[in-house]
Amino acid sequence: MKSILVIDDNRLIRQTFKTHLTSEGFDVSVAVDGGEGVEKFQQGEPDLVILDIHLPVMDGLDVLKRIREIDDKAYVIMITAFDDMKTTIQAMKLGAFDYICKPIDYDELLLSIRKAHRMREMDTKLDYLVTEASQGFSIDNIVGRTPGMREVFKTIGMLSRSTTTVLIGGESGTGKELVARAIHYNSVNREEPFVPVNCTALAEGLLESELFGHVRGAFTGAVRDSRGKFEIAQKGTLFLDEIGDISPSLQSKLLRVVENREFSRVGGERIQRTEARIVAATNRDLEESVRKGLFREDLYYRLKVVEIKLPALRERREDIPDLVAYLLQKINRQLHTNVGKVPDSVMTMLVNSTWKGNVRELENALTRAVTLAHGDVLLPEHLPLLRSEAAGTDLVTEELTTLKEMEHRYIDHVLKQTGWNKSRTSEVLGITRPTLDKKIKDYGLLDPRKQRDMHEKESVTRD
Repeated sequence: MKSILVIDDNRLIRQTFKTHLTSEGFDVSVAVDGGEGVEKFQQGEPDLVILDIHLPVMDGLDVLKRIREIDDKAYVIMITAFDDMKTTIQAMKLGAFDYICKPIDYDELLLSIRKAHRMREMDTKLDYLVTEASQGFSIDNIVGRTPGMREVFKTIGMLSRSTTTVLIGGESGTGKELVARAIHYNSVNREEPFVPVNCTALAEGLLESELFGHVRGAFTGAVRDSRGKFEIAQKGTLFLDEIGDISPSLQSKLLRVVENREFSRVGGERIQRTEARIVAATNRDLEESVRKGLFREDLYYRLKVVEIKLPALRERREDIPDLVAYLLQKINRQLHTNVGKVPDSVMTMLVNSTWKGNVRELENALTRAVTLAHGDVLLPEHLPLLRSEAAGTDLVTEELTTLKEMEHRYIDHVLKQTGWNKSRTSEVLGITRPTLDKKIKDYGLLDPRKQRDMHEKESVTRD
């Protein structure tokens, strides 16, 4: 790989690229805009193109499309000063080999060029989707600009046209299902169903029936035939969340489906086929589980054809301000509020918190804070758990108390703040309405409005 075409409207960047790359032994030509770039590509068909996203005459993504129409094996490295997930995925789907942000790290650039060289030597091309993202699902709900998240976005783009099995790893709350949905809704089968299954929510026998379905009489209570999730998913995506928790017996049955794409309903004999893509996720270290004999090695390697590892929130603190802005917009829409101002002191508190529950914990904390806020400004007193964490004190009060009593006090506090609006309280606490009703009963909490009505009735009766 010797010839490189640089397309950038910035004269200094063009000259800098030419100087650096020429010193590395490359034959470098340059173009000042998209139109000239396409023309020079047609004339010389260089081995590699370095292309800026924002260009006069013709936008960089349009140039990329045109180049890929001329040569669908062209290797194009996109560069941009504007780093966002949507553009990254769109560029990768259109066929970009890599996506690098300014200011350019020349070691990173040279590494990318060498990777492209190896790919060309092996006569391998990256095959990406060229259509628009699905209108039914926005890819903008995964926020991140750090290198680790950019790699995730690139992988989503590369998976767009295939139905390759994917394994997503990451701690609880990092957004594994969001990534699984982004993979599905940016794929050629996005019109097919996306079917999630929580592998920890059901006992082994029920989970087997949930996945494969059952025939009438297969077990007590099986009064009719029932389709399983593999049948329901059809040609879509079956998302197996917390795959590391399934039993060895079910692992064996799942291996057969992954290997042969065949399964039978529980109690049935008819062999059925599935064309669903399997995306599995886990917060466990599956390699360690394999070493301990808790997870089948053959199934592990069948599942991790492509592996995506989501970084913990503490490993990408630079993303927290963007996440806070995005989540506040989402929460305000849900709760019909308008809390959008975050003082620097509060943002510093948010950025420096441990976030053991990752993005999910951040969203829950912000939901509680918005509920407690009276204006449009997020204040430290709206984040009592973070304030106590920063101060190194007990979560709610400095006196030592039991976890049960702390829960009692906090539920009572949120109920009062929401005016005993149970739906809103359930959202803030992250629990279901029936669970809230049970806790209200267990703790003997009384709605002050009902107490007032009872006193008024008693007063009328006495009179």
